[in-house]
Amino acid sequence: MIEVALFPIPKSVNFPGVPTPLHVFEPRYREMVKYCIDNDVMMGVCHTQGVICEIKRQQTPEEAINSNQATYKPCDVFSAGKVELFEELDDGRRGIIVHFETRLMLKQVRQLLPFNIWACELYEDEPLEVDDLINLKQTHEKVMQRLLALGHGNDKFRKMMASDKWQNLSAVEFSFMVNGLFGMPAKIKQEILEMRHPQLRLDALLKMLNSIK
Repeated sequence: MIEVALFPIPKSVNFPGVPTPLHVFEPRYREMVKYCIDNDVMMGVCHTQGVICEIKRQQTPEEAINSNQATYKPCDVFSAGKVELFEELDDGRRGIIVHFETRLMLKQVRQLLPFNIWACELYEDEPLEVDDLINLKQTHEKVMQRLLALGHGNDKFRKMMASDKWQNLSAVEFSFMVNGLFGMPAKIKQEILEMRHPQLRLDALLKMLNSIK
């Protein structure tokens, strides 16, 4: 089991390999940031399935840390990674970057207050067969060609796609990171995140790209 501190954020679906900046202002989540950094614990950031309870009134910082205010029911599958602090303001707000590196699935809650800690399992892809690798390579190339065609005239985007970083990604890595480039409804992003085969992730993206006129 892997223990992570869980940060539920409605409509926030993240992919491994895509670092994400966050502005943390709630007292209990500021405590979470400190806990993750001090104890070298990964933070999971997940989309939510709904609200368990809502804030009923204005709370003091002490009450906010020690209560389940606006508690969200988390989605079971999410990405997690190490936390980097890049800014801390005088009023306690913190700017962080979460370096998402893996997908996890919730198994058992370990702590509820002042923030959630969950025991999780790795959420891994199904094993790839030889034929899978051939088809995957072909779809990888199709997605890249479509991206370059859509990015015609956008020199910054085309330069990024042509960089060593993007050209040297494996199809599996690419299937995650490329989906992190696009704004999509959270429901669709969550569905893609939960797919356990890179071919499915690339097929879903290619279908979306081909629908763009």
